[in-house]
Amino acid sequence: MSSNSRHKPQGPLARWARFAATNPWKVISGWIVIIVAAVFLANSFGADYAATFELPGSETQKAVSVLQEKFPSAAGDSATIVIQAKSGTVTDADIQAQMQQLVSDAAALPEVVGIVMPADIVTDASALPESVMALPSDQGGASYISEDGTIAYLSVQYATSAIEVDPASITSLFDLVDGANSDTLTVEVGGQVASMGEFPELGSSEIYGVIAAMIIMLVMFGSVIAMGLPIITAIVGVGIATIVTPLFANWFTMSSDITSAFLSMMGLGVGIDYALFIVNRYRDNLLHGMDKEDAVAVAINTSGRSVAFAGTTVAIGLLGLSVIGIPFVTGIGIAGSTVVVISVLVAIFLMPAILGLVGTSILKWRIPGLGRGDGSRDSIWFKWGRFLQSRPGVISILTVILLAALATPTLDMHLGLSDEGNNPESMHTRRAYDLMAEGFGPGSNGPLLIVMESDQGFTEESMGDIYAQVVEVDGVAAALPQMNEDGSAMILMITPTTGPQDTATEDLIHTLRDDFIPDVTNGTDIVAYVGGSTAANIDLSEILSSRMVQFFAVVIGLSMVVLLVVFRSIFVPIKAAITTLASVGAAFGAMVAVFQWGWMQGLLGIDGTGPIESFMPVILFGVLFGLSMDYEVFLLSRVHEEHAHGVNARASMLDGVGYSGKVVAAAGAIMASVFLSFVLGDVRMIQMMGFGLGFAILVDAFIVRLILVPTVMTLVGEAGWWMPNWLQKVLPNINVEGETDLDLDELDADAIPAD
Repeated sequence: MSSNSRHKPQGPLARWARFAATNPWKVISGWIVIIVAAVFLANSFGADYAATFELPGSETQKAVSVLQEKFPSAAGDSATIVIQAKSGTVTDADIQAQMQQLVSDAAALPEVVGIVMPADIVTDASALPESVMALPSDQGGASYISEDGTIAYLSVQYATSAIEVDPASITSLFDLVDGANSDTLTVEVGGQVASMGEFPELGSSEIYGVIAAMIIMLVMFGSVIAMGLPIITAIVGVGIATIVTPLFANWFTMSSDITSAFLSMMGLGVGIDYALFIVNRYRDNLLHGMDKEDAVAVAINTSGRSVAFAGTTVAIGLLGLSVIGIPFVTGIGIAGSTVVVISVLVAIFLMPAILGLVGTSILKWRIPGLGRGDGSRDSIWFKWGRFLQSRPGVISILTVILLAALATPTLDMHLGLSDEGNNPESMHTRRAYDLMAEGFGPGSNGPLLIVMESDQGFTEESMGDIYAQVVEVDGVAAALPQMNEDGSAMILMITPTTGPQDTATEDLIHTLRDDFIPDVTNGTDIVAYVGGSTAANIDLSEILSSRMVQFFAVVIGLSMVVLLVVFRSIFVPIKAAITTLASVGAAFGAMVAVFQWGWMQGLLGIDGTGPIESFMPVILFGVLFGLSMDYEVFLLSRVHEEHAHGVNARASMLDGVGYSGKVVAAAGAIMASVFLSFVLGDVRMIQMMGFGLGFAILVDAFIVRLILVPTVMTLVGEAGWWMPNWLQKVLPNINVEGETDLDLDELDADAIPAD
């Protein structure tokens, strides 16, 4: 059938698509100019990502503020050099001689402003540089040496936060530690500065996700060219987002730990999916006999619109993270929404030029036996749809039971923060963590900090009294007091008896805040705060809990409004919200089973159990709620299109599964592959995020959208598309499907031209 006999789609998107298809090099040149401009702006005005996160208004943040004002020398981050004698003790004469040189060299490292250490491990403490505080045994030095005398540690203080330390300075630290290892000594280094130096470069694990995506699309399309186009545009989108995101770091806190990984996850996932949807429609248009320009115009005017609305729901979910009010969480949302918006723009405004350049070659370079007959009513997807509609009630009930079972471990979820003990043993920081735990107990790796200030000031006597009281608190293994120069503030570094991820350590923090501090400050002008990473985790959890309902309401509410406008149905947005919550619950349950309980860790290459990252539930919810709406739009846009043209609810739902099931399945498999590829990395936080999102997408695409939604929509029938007349008149009329008179029943797989 000639394209001239068809109704040509009109409107700005269609006109743009025709222009881009007929002038591809002009459009591509324009994008090159945009990329060059983005590079210039980022290099000129971009800011660094942050290594830490703030918790405005929390007790932890107040403790940090006092430190910055009263103890500026301790306001920067530190590294911990741990020394173990392979034989004898660290106070043996031959060990002392080596340690004398090690401490002097450490004090001379770039950007190091001070070292705190035990005096007993060197031959002559008076000969050390002035920046070294060598503590005698009776003045706290004993707490730096293990009871058996085999392990000691140095606290190496830097003037700035870890992110601001020059990478060359961190390399010098590692070189010093590596060089200090000998036949008699084992030397390792941990702490914030060392962690910054060992954060792995991203890029290798994503390759496996991209390879998996290529295989899936090759099976789907049966064409090498069709397979390659979504990969190209997704990489362009990630590249542009990576370039421009540092511009937002001028106004928002972008975490250096996860921003880059999150950009890659989201960019590759949505970029491939959005391009896939458009390429699939373009390919089908060509198979119907359309010429290149009309095929591009129809693809952009139909699938392009769906991509725009799908991207809107994802951006809403990500921007909703700002409701939490935690700067680094807001930064993740900003970074994620940036790459999503750019991916949508690339799909709509660059893809038509590439399609125009490729033309009908997209149907060539085929793999024999692949990509044929997928639009026929005898295809596997139509057969699947008929099976679902044959027993919708039973299948719905069984699916709900399965989702409930997957979500059950969520009831045992314990929120916390990963520490260096979750790093692989190949890292200095993990080995240092293990040595500290061996020599000083598990609490040595998660010290707490009580920060006190007083207008009347502290004395050696009052500081001693406070110290005597705190060491009597259950759960405190040791304490080290320190007073600033003018006596206006003091700090107590507390070593708990339990590890930083132990719930007993959280109980200790509550005891210090609720009992110890009120007792010590009663009748005085002393103001005290408990800080440290474990305390920050408690504050983070409390902030998240207090704002969770508001966050859920914003994300769910806005997403439902978008679906209400797009599909003009009361039931569809309600059903979408409930089923997406089911996907979220299943993902939470899987994360608990794997990362907290330890199930299947050997198979997945994950090392060690621990808590679920405190901020992971809100990020996973925000991301998944948006992405699941993608599949809702991809699936139901076809159903709505058929129903709007008079096809009954049951038949239109069958057409939705038959024609769009392939795209939803491929898109879900691709995005899950990209996310799950990050499990292959070494950072537990990134592994957890990749696994959680990947598992959630698999559940949402294959169980919820391709099983539960079709059966439920079949059960409710025409009621699923009901909307009161007054609401029909109030809502704006947005046509997400665009205008086309394509009849996909005419598709003839044998019409694919020969190579």
